[in-house]
Amino acid sequence: MHDDSVTDTGYQVDGGVGGDFVDDYDESTSDDDGTLPVERYLDRELSWLRFNQRVLELAEDEAVPLLERVNFLAIFASNLDEFFMVRVAGLKRRIVTGLAVPTNTGRAPGDVLADINALALELQLRHIAVFHELVKPQLDDAGIHIEAWSDLSEADRTRVDEIFTDQIFPVLMPLAVDPAHPFPYISGLSLNLSVRVRNPKTEKVEFARLKVPQVLPRFVQLPDDGTGRVRFLTLEDLISNHLVQLFPGMEILEHHEFRVTRNEDVEIEEDETENLIQALERELLRRRFGPPIRLEITDDMDDLTLGLLVRELGITEQEVYRLPAPLDLGGLFEIGKIDRPNLKYPKHVPVTPVQFQPAEPGAQSDIFAAIARDDVLVHHPYESFATSVQAFLEQAARDPNVLAIKQTLYRTSGDSPIIQALIHAAESGKAVLALVEIKARFDEQNNIEWARKLEKAGVHVVYGLVGLKTHCKLALVVRQEMGGALKHYAHIGTGNYNPKTSRIYEDLGLFTTDDQVGKDLTRLFNELSGYAIEKKFKRMLVAPRYLRRGLLKLIRTETENARAGRPSGIRIKVNSLVDEAIIDALYRASQAGVPVDVVVRGVCALVPGVDDLSSTIRVRSVLGRYLEHSRIFAFHNSGDPQIYIGSADMMHRNLDRRIEALIRITDPAHVAQIDDLFTTTMSDTTASWHLQPTGDWKRVHRDKRGEPLDDLQNVVMTAIASRRRSGGARA
Repeated sequence: MHDDSVTDTGYQVDGGVGGDFVDDYDESTSDDDGTLPVERYLDRELSWLRFNQRVLELAEDEAVPLLERVNFLAIFASNLDEFFMVRVAGLKRRIVTGLAVPTNTGRAPGDVLADINALALELQLRHIAVFHELVKPQLDDAGIHIEAWSDLSEADRTRVDEIFTDQIFPVLMPLAVDPAHPFPYISGLSLNLSVRVRNPKTEKVEFARLKVPQVLPRFVQLPDDGTGRVRFLTLEDLISNHLVQLFPGMEILEHHEFRVTRNEDVEIEEDETENLIQALERELLRRRFGPPIRLEITDDMDDLTLGLLVRELGITEQEVYRLPAPLDLGGLFEIGKIDRPNLKYPKHVPVTPVQFQPAEPGAQSDIFAAIARDDVLVHHPYESFATSVQAFLEQAARDPNVLAIKQTLYRTSGDSPIIQALIHAAESGKAVLALVEIKARFDEQNNIEWARKLEKAGVHVVYGLVGLKTHCKLALVVRQEMGGALKHYAHIGTGNYNPKTSRIYEDLGLFTTDDQVGKDLTRLFNELSGYAIEKKFKRMLVAPRYLRRGLLKLIRTETENARAGRPSGIRIKVNSLVDEAIIDALYRASQAGVPVDVVVRGVCALVPGVDDLSSTIRVRSVLGRYLEHSRIFAFHNSGDPQIYIGSADMMHRNLDRRIEALIRITDPAHVAQIDDLFTTTMSDTTASWHLQPTGDWKRVHRDKRGEPLDDLQNVVMTAIASRRRSGGARA
């Protein structure tokens, strides 16, 4: 994932939304004993497309600020690109190689692929209609115009001619296709123009391909016309109307836009003796040349040109998406950056957790002293990452009494103060261990660069265990206290150590000096930098060995309590819920009468509200300004709540092929805070999407009178801010 592509809406361009849906095509983890119905799961691919539909519904919502709606249109497009690059590409590859197994619903992969293509096309057509019919007219009303060439006056065209000649023409590279010039390679996600020209002397018709340069702005700002309007012209429209200058002496017959999506998933054959970074760099180079899996064309493309593209790209008719121009609305992120605060969400400044606020104004906060007093639970982005997690690591780097810092790094920004703090600590003579997940999808190159930077500074950089991604979010500081005793200061979170995404991702993090947690983390870091995880932990559930097993045991306890007539309840908040063993356990809990509430942002394969199967299960989804990212697992446990937070989603990859960690929350105030969060999220007065037994999601955001329901994120933001103002309750 590219950190520079983070948007103010709380979603990352390349993977934040999309990155969480990716899961391999594993065989089911269900241990079904035949008592559950065969057709009890929703298809996970179609469920993901329904998630992206919810993103689109935010773009349709006139209550959302206009430029945020523009961003949601761009997010939808970017999400769909990643879905095809990874998920659809993987499914197609397995079909072609004959390795595909039935999907989680038992259907043939080819049938699912056909359904994906049909629903994706339906959503893409709806997407472009939202742009043309809803958002673009309202941008016009707001003085932001995306013009067509036909809208321009002669004076405008004269000035645009100058822009083309001076700034665009030198960058263009038209490529002819003839016996002397084979069909060029079309790179993934590049926008292209297909051009057919005729030589007036020979009457011969030729084909050429022109790549729209990705180094130039997608929307070219037009000179001020004195009206006060901000006006843009798409780069491809501008180029299309200057083709004569690119093909002098030729007659332009046809020109159309097209775009290819390729398989850009990375597969690494890990070998314990091989340098993982070198292997990954080779694979990243090959990523550009993956096979095509989607061809988008403008709906006016002629059959001759389409036939040439289909033949040369080796693509099927089913993989052709004929759409109204403009293609690739991911470029709308540029429009979303326009400085019009009145068209965006109101500015929100995160507050410093009250425990980390200095006793006197202007004084330096002592993070270690605060954590030593009590566990601290922080809730981002409402509470500041900079004055909590970042301050914790920066103080550790400065503190002469700190002996060692150990940390996992999955995704972080290239200029991260977290990286700088670790480098400073190492240069100060402290022992520093950074457990880097080099294979974080779409962030691989970025991670390689700062991993090498850490190594040069003397940080011990390790890449985890062969065959397992390290996805847990852990930091451990070992400090020598007065008297010589060593004390462990720990942070366990649900989100990455990334200052940029922390401003727009909703996450939880626990700071603690609990001795048992310190021992657990010390052993976990030692095992991650050495050999496989073999033993259980006291206050943590760790994948791949014990996390699913531990959650299933907790679910069974609630099931047994319900059968015995005791109070019971399960509340889960995740990004994705796919794992069949977990879902089946929740079905059995529901059959026993356990109330089950699930909050899921993305994919959900569980079917709620079915008599004799899941009648006590409710599933909600919240999307909005911030990306809901925390993972929480709460169990009633006969009045002694068992609550865990951590990094794991309920997917095969998280439970079987990743190092994931959940930490148990024990402080009664923190337990109450999480209970309040679930209660507010599931309330009938809170806006959300409700999953139906059919697999459709029903948006419930207005009451019977048509008034808007409460926005969860605004409610939490207001509650935390007011709590801080009163100087009251803990985080």
